Amino acid sequence: MKEFSKEVYLKWYEDMTMWRRFEDKCRSLYLKQKIRGFLHLYNGQEAIPAGFTHAMDLTKDSMITAYRCHIHPMAMGVDPKRIMAELCGKATGTSGGMGGSMHIFSKEHRFYGGHGIVGGQIPLGAGIAFADKYFDRKAVNICFFGDGASRQGSLHETFNMAMNWKLPVVFVVENNQYAMGTSVKRTANHEDIYKLGLGYEMPCLAVDAMDPEKVAEAAYEAIERARRGDGPTFIEARTYRFRGHSMSDAEPYRSKDEVAIAKKDDPIELIKARILENNWATEEELEATDNKSRDFVEECIEFMENSPYPTAEKIYEYVYAQEDYPFLDQLEN
Repeated sequence: MKEFSKEVYLKWYEDMTMWRRFEDKCRSLYLKQKIRGFLHLYNGQEAIPAGFTHAMDLTKDSMITAYRCHIHPMAMGVDPKRIMAELCGKATGTSGGMGGSMHIFSKEHRFYGGHGIVGGQIPLGAGIAFADKYFDRKAVNICFFGDGASRQGSLHETFNMAMNWKLPVVFVVENNQYAMGTSVKRTANHEDIYKLGLGYEMPCLAVDAMDPEKVAEAAYEAIERARRGDGPTFIEARTYRFRGHSMSDAEPYRSKDEVAIAKKDDPIELIKARILENNWATEEELEATDNKSRDFVEECIEFMENSPYPTAEKIYEYVYAQEDYPFLDQLEN
């Protein structure tokens, strides 16, 4: 794996501060009704995509996740301007403005969603891995899901087949402690979600997911195992979301004190402290990076504002692949 150099830490800091500002700005746009529908923010969990993409081969590995999906594609290389456009339903968005917040997608960067059905992406991630194995691509799929999705039956069916066929997939539960408003402690007889892998003799472990170094180390071992043909690994990435489940969440299930304590482990502050400790940058240089992130997010908004909405003629283009689908002409008329 690539070393954790000065350059890596400075890139992590730049990326993670931009991601945080992007999500904060999305919250503002939602309150202004520029973003409609649902909006699930990623604040606090930035170390996970930072660590995983450090360990991945971005020229061939792929990623799939749930509906908290704005940051993962950025880490994979998708243009944040197009993501902002998609969030606001603009034609320049990653899904042509037809998907919105929960359905970011990029075939070019091998980011396959953005899925609104809880746990729906778990068998899909295994399916992508099956294709990679079938075509001998030497590629690995990283399949993310939340702690709530770990209670879905599809997970067990997928784990069984993935182990049986030794599929090149890494399953990652982003355990941010709450499935919507339900604590992990209340959803099962155990709190160590990673132990679900033991029933399938799948290598499994928990990792401190507030530290991108620890995430990257666990990710690299799992990815290389999958790439060798030894099958999947199940990683429980223990993290914490600083904001509610979605914008409609009043957070009655946790106290402000609990959130304040969790913020003491802010992954961005951890990265900043290590950079300063190693004299890789000064406070002034990091402040300049913060300002650069802020300015870039404003550029994303400007791009979105100057983008058109999809035309009415587009309404059927993403429903029917077959151009002469029966009765389509009658629908259009």
